[in-house]
Amino acid sequence: MIHIDGSYGEGGGQILRTSLSLAAITGHPIRIGNIRAGRPKPGLAAQHLTAVRAAAAICNAKVQGDALGSTTLEFIPGSAVQAGNYTFDVSEAREGGSAGAVGLVLQTVLLPLVLATGDSQITLKGGTHVTHSPSITYIQEVYLPTVQRMGVQVEVELKAWGWYPQGGGEVQLLISGGSISGINLVERGDLQQVRGLAVVTELPSHIPQRMASRAENVLREAQLKPSVQPLRAKGVAPGAGLFLTAEYENSLAGFGALGRIGLPADKVADMACEELLKFHETGAPVDEHLADQLLLPAALASTRSEYRVPEVSTHLTTNAWVIEQFGLARVNVDEVEKLVAVEPFTG
Repeated sequence: MIHIDGSYGEGGGQILRTSLSLAAITGHPIRIGNIRAGRPKPGLAAQHLTAVRAAAAICNAKVQGDALGSTTLEFIPGSAVQAGNYTFDVSEAREGGSAGAVGLVLQTVLLPLVLATGDSQITLKGGTHVTHSPSITYIQEVYLPTVQRMGVQVEVELKAWGWYPQGGGEVQLLISGGSISGINLVERGDLQQVRGLAVVTELPSHIPQRMASRAENVLREAQLKPSVQPLRAKGVAPGAGLFLTAEYENSLAGFGALGRIGLPADKVADMACEELLKFHETGAPVDEHLADQLLLPAALASTRSEYRVPEVSTHLTTNAWVIEQFGLARVNVDEVEKLVAVEPFTG
């Protein structure tokens, strides 16, 4: 049994998700202690509990400690990962519902199902665009197109937007079984365009229009070529957000900001633009979020990967440490050159 210390490094939920994915793929039983010890509310929240149950469902695992607030988990896979049709609803994990992020559940089961034999259809319900987690728009615009270059075959459709605190969003995934190859993202090339989406649900249409206009003005002033679409979309409750994708010759990077009561539309636009402009200045091909999200597919690939990041975060080094506990790959992080190299142990 592999023992994982959930308080290591950044001490967040990424340790749990990566461990679950790798346990399902390798069949190794795991025991995780001190889950999310680095967070204000340690232990399993609704989205983490759903990720545990989702990982267990796809490999018939025996699980101990799968309860809200639990800081210890034992996970023993019972079979190879089974492709199939699955529905995972974060709102079922807690009485009274939850807007826990479905993106985190998606990241837990995606690669195990990619490496399984056969095709899968997954329905995810809960929060699609919530703070401190990858939004489904980011996954659609940045993460999935990047891993598709590594051979991952997946289609995603956002059926309904789900914001904090109500949730109620829905996402459908179609995953084809296959293999993964390495990627090289050391040079990003020139910026081709910045595209964006200013979206609201259950709010007046002048709000996305204002966010879109403001974002386009700010980015044009910075000599970039933006195109931001306003959209009134389907959702069960009011919500707003602006999502920007910077498309370079060789890579994609994504940035976003969510609206909340009392936060003007212009300010939401400014927040997202500021993040993008700060990243653009770094010259790096891979944004900070993609940097640690790429580690797992790179470790599971058949060939070496190398990519350059704007900064080496504890998120990145923590995720690298978890991967090395499973003996699947060697991860070298050059903090000076900001280069990440992943050498899978194939064969």
